[in-house]
Amino acid sequence: MLKRMSAFRWNAIGPAILLTATSVGAGDILTGSLAGAEAGTAVLWAVVAGVVLKWTLTEGIARWQMATGTTLLEGWVTRLGRWIRWVFLAYLLIFAIVTGGMLSSACGLAATAMLPLGAGQTSRMWWASIHSLAGVALVWFGGYATLKRVLAVCVGAMFSTILLTAFLLAPDWNAVAAGLVPTLPSGSSRWVVSLMGAVGGTMALVSYGYWIREEGRIGKDGLRQCRFDLLLSYGVIGLFGLAVVIIGSRVKVTGQGTEFALLLAEQLASSLGSAGQWIFLIGFWAAVFSALLGVWQSLPYLYADFHRLRMPQAVTADGLETSRQYKGFLLVLGTAPLILVQWPVKALQLAFGLTGAMLLPLLALTLLILNNRKEWVGADFHSSPWMNAVLAAGLLFFGYVGAREIRQLLGM
Repeated sequence: MLKRMSAFRWNAIGPAILLTATSVGAGDILTGSLAGAEAGTAVLWAVVAGVVLKWTLTEGIARWQMATGTTLLEGWVTRLGRWIRWVFLAYLLIFAIVTGGMLSSACGLAATAMLPLGAGQTSRMWWASIHSLAGVALVWFGGYATLKRVLAVCVGAMFSTILLTAFLLAPDWNAVAAGLVPTLPSGSSRWVVSLMGAVGGTMALVSYGYWIREEGRIGKDGLRQCRFDLLLSYGVIGLFGLAVVIIGSRVKVTGQGTEFALLLAEQLASSLGSAGQWIFLIGFWAAVFSALLGVWQSLPYLYADFHRLRMPQAVTADGLETSRQYKGFLLVLGTAPLILVQWPVKALQLAFGLTGAMLLPLLALTLLILNNRKEWVGADFHSSPWMNAVLAAGLLFFGYVGAREIRQLLGM
């Protein structure tokens, strides 16, 4: 009995670790810190709301896979039409290049702040390349089993250091508790929207299906395991998001881009001393490097699965990680985006923003369709009314966020 419980817990930890690591990065620290600096702890409830929405989306993906034995991408293609895979491929390629460049750059920035290798920009490029290629090596030679152990350390460092930083800043805990009650103080609405959209990642939700396949989950027992590790993962993501908002509310600093995190670390030095600055820097580095590793491990799955659906005879669903397509995409992901570390990316950011604005409402809409067809998922996996209500709310919210982002990107 104890052996079975131990195996269950370890299987729960694996996908939860990868989902947590891939979902949290420099963007969460930037958005959360700025939200805290501008709106204070009054917007903390938005982190909780965002976590609930992302949990519901990811549970819906797991529900489909446990019911049908197929990934969400395969469900899209077989049930909604083959055209959708080409839309998804376009999104995947844009996401891979832009996010790969941003994560490599953020790792270079974090490492340079702790151990510079020459002048600032040169050091950033060196460290970005080192982190990117180290990620390729860890995924290539270690595989899923090794990577989840490495990421356990990174996620632990990220979580503990950021929470410790927030605690050491001695926030007003009464204000923190009050911030968990939904309110909309003047000027806070845009930060509520930003926090709810940013927390919990985007592509990590789709990647989750491949991690639970690695654990061999199927049926009702598999869904129960998924719900458990999603609770664990989004619990950590939520606490991390709350801590970052609290940090931003206690340390006032202005800036933009990933450099904002370094400005924040410098301000923490005046509040907590050099030890506080280093604690935050270690947490920031662990967040961006774990996100890089998670992305490097997960995106090649999606490309290999796309290729499998296009040419079923080329590779089996269980052999994606060892396929030529997986490893080829991994090599491209670890090298091609490095040109963006020093290269202007406004055009790519525009394309990524336009495409990314479509993903979350697309997920919510298609899950409402797929998981409500009893002839597809069966009565045991049919979505409950409250799950449908949350998905519908998510569709409306993420649709609004997507339209808002597109208008901003186009200057409308």
